[in-house]
Amino acid sequence: MTGGQRIYPWVVFGLAFVLLLSDYMSRQVLSAVFPFLKAEWALSDSRLAALNSVVALMVGLLTFPLSLLADRWGRVKSLVLMAIIWSVATLLCAVAVNYGQLLGARFLVGVGEAAYGSVGIAVVLSMFPPHLRASLSGALMAGGSFGSVIGVALGGVIAVQLSWRWSFTAVAIFGLLLVVLFRVFVTQTKVDRYQHGDTTATSGEPRTTAGYRAPLTSLFSIASVNCAYIGSGLQLFVAAVLPAWIPSFLNRYHAMTPDRAGAVAAIFVLLIGVGMIVCGIVTDRLSHEQPTRKWTTAASYSLLAAALLIVGFNLDAGGLQLVLIGAGAFFSAGASGPATAMVANLTHPSIRATGFGSLTLVNSLLGLALGPFVVGVLADRLGLLEALRLAPLAYIGAVAALLIGKRCYPAGTSRLTTLNQSLSA
Repeated sequence: MTGGQRIYPWVVFGLAFVLLLSDYMSRQVLSAVFPFLKAEWALSDSRLAALNSVVALMVGLLTFPLSLLADRWGRVKSLVLMAIIWSVATLLCAVAVNYGQLLGARFLVGVGEAAYGSVGIAVVLSMFPPHLRASLSGALMAGGSFGSVIGVALGGVIAVQLSWRWSFTAVAIFGLLLVVLFRVFVTQTKVDRYQHGDTTATSGEPRTTAGYRAPLTSLFSIASVNCAYIGSGLQLFVAAVLPAWIPSFLNRYHAMTPDRAGAVAAIFVLLIGVGMIVCGIVTDRLSHEQPTRKWTTAASYSLLAAALLIVGFNLDAGGLQLVLIGAGAFFSAGASGPATAMVANLTHPSIRATGFGSLTLVNSLLGLALGPFVVGVLADRLGLLEALRLAPLAYIGAVAALLIGKRCYPAGTSRLTTLNQSLSA
């Protein structure tokens, strides 16, 4: 392999990563300005939560059709268009004069972001060997957490120093600048030139045949894939709650000012991102020869997160509480990389972006959209602290789905091998 062949895939990974930073900066900057919006427009927690959840809801509803369209129209062109839409929509958030306009602008942010994760991961993974999938998936998805960190921390500082409108404006400008950079260095022609075939699959993984388009029904006809979808979505329920509500939690129960709460919350979100990377690397190391270990590690991360967060939120406010919540945050999305790798292993390359779109759909509906909204509704009735104490119970469903998926995995790989043979016949 030449130097160019080794370097360019990492260039694409890096640019896809920083563009994902922009994606989540646009999504999560809202959390930093919750206290300002609540005071200025007298909003309830459930209405604040709707501003957050509408983005994830649109991602969930549109990710599958837009991923399917990207598989046919061109993945790189689709990524550029998506980034333009969410950046412009973030500018519209800055000029909203009432709740309805802001909700509409957030709706458009969700439209722009809908398929970026699924299509971006498909572009990146197509250029690397299968044994790196959990690590790369975890690292790329961690860009969402790092973007959330920057969005929450920077948004809080700008809102205090200037106004909450400037928080949205700064994030939007950053996104548009990254679009230009991505467009200059990444083209579909170059990406296609560096494609990595799946014929080098790790031991125990199905081998695929290029040049054929698999039926869309194969995305849902394999039981283990469906378990990966559900397990991933439910573990993200809590991972989505933390960035959305930790700033308000710190503001209300630890008496922190909005800018300080945003800065401290950024540490928790950073831990989520670091945890995704570390958990992905550990999973690849442990499952290199035995792919079924991906399921075991994913379930273990979810169990650890549940235990740490349940204990943490039930302690009195103080340093120990924050330490345990931080430890729980580290593992809260640890199953994301392994789950994405499982979907890749069980999805034909011709429809892999659409497969990741299905994963994003479930991630959004069960986790990213549902989590913050449910906690917001519960907070209006029970109080925010009590709502956060209940949230980790979602991990019970995640662990159950992942363990069932492990049991069904051998049959799933056999099913995909049969599909490949039928397509090449």
